[in-house]
Amino acid sequence: MLKNRRLLALLGALMLFAAACGGSDTTTETGSGDTEETSEETAEAETEEEAPVSAEGDCSADDFLCVGLVSDVGKIDDKSFNQSAWEGVQGSVADQFDFIETQDSNDYGTNIQTFIDQDYDVIVTVGFAIGEATVEAANANPDVLFIGVDQFQGAEIANLAGLIFPEDQAGFLAGALAGLMTESNTIAAVLGTDLVPPVVAFQQGYENGARYTNPDVDVISTFHPGGLDVAFTDPAWGADTARQAIDSGADVIFGAGGLTGNGALGEIAKEDGAAFCIGVDSDQWETVPEARPCLITSAMKLITPGVQDLIAGAQSGDFTGGNVVGAVGLADYHDFSSVIPQEVQDEIAALTPLVLSGEVATDGS
Repeated sequence: MLKNRRLLALLGALMLFAAACGGSDTTTETGSGDTEETSEETAEAETEEEAPVSAEGDCSADDFLCVGLVSDVGKIDDKSFNQSAWEGVQGSVADQFDFIETQDSNDYGTNIQTFIDQDYDVIVTVGFAIGEATVEAANANPDVLFIGVDQFQGAEIANLAGLIFPEDQAGFLAGALAGLMTESNTIAAVLGTDLVPPVVAFQQGYENGARYTNPDVDVISTFHPGGLDVAFTDPAWGADTARQAIDSGADVIFGAGGLTGNGALGEIAKEDGAAFCIGVDSDQWETVPEARPCLITSAMKLITPGVQDLIAGAQSGDFTGGNVVGAVGLADYHDFSSVIPQEVQDEIAALTPLVLSGEVATDGS
């Protein structure tokens, strides 16, 4: 299993030097088992269903699988991609699992090294921004397996799998729905930074999908002006930007930016039905219940099962490096299934397989 690979890697290390993994001093928050809940509803749910429990054992043992997760600065309970990845770790075949919540992007390398020093078998890192530190760590530690969520791999490394998604397709379907649901012919998107390619893919797909179903639609897309450290953790900016879009006539708004996007959803929910909202990454009907008054669907990346599958491959010896493309789609309409006209639902249902197969291009062509 994994530990046998370590012996080979150690022999190889005597003959060549790998790039060292760096990082600065850090203050981190660590935890295992369940994440912190932020609503009464989710807290009550936890009392009904026990959270996954991490065992404690010897991570250097051949038959004991240890998996650690290093979050982006977007926080482990972001109700979005960090949380979805963590839920994938918790629901995996791992015997022991833990996370480190990154406080500053300068700490990525140090946080990864913490799990390496503890003999963890698999390390999951989340987000585009931590990609460079993940590549460095994978090159320096060929006996450890790495899963990089939202990290495209330009060059294949045998022990690093980049779990990526066609965000343009999920965004296109969300935009197609928005184009059909708008009455004002103005829709909007509140987005994280354009420094992150998946966010740009969501934005471009959303705009092109809206114009596919409604050529007359106007789209107001606004990226957070800050850098990677703040773009996904600014719900106040998200709320203010959503308010500006509503005041400009937008009646369907896509929130795609972690906690920043969640702030937009919460603001739209205050409109008492005057505007619809669309979530991102996970089914945010479940993760952001305060958005339910406006949430017609979410543009999902199926991160949780993607992480689980890769960890299962690590345990079975079927792990391969390079890019692994995960699934995307729209979440259930939930209570809005009676609000969204049946002909709209039918049109989206017919369009979905064409988009996911590539038969309908998402680039507007």
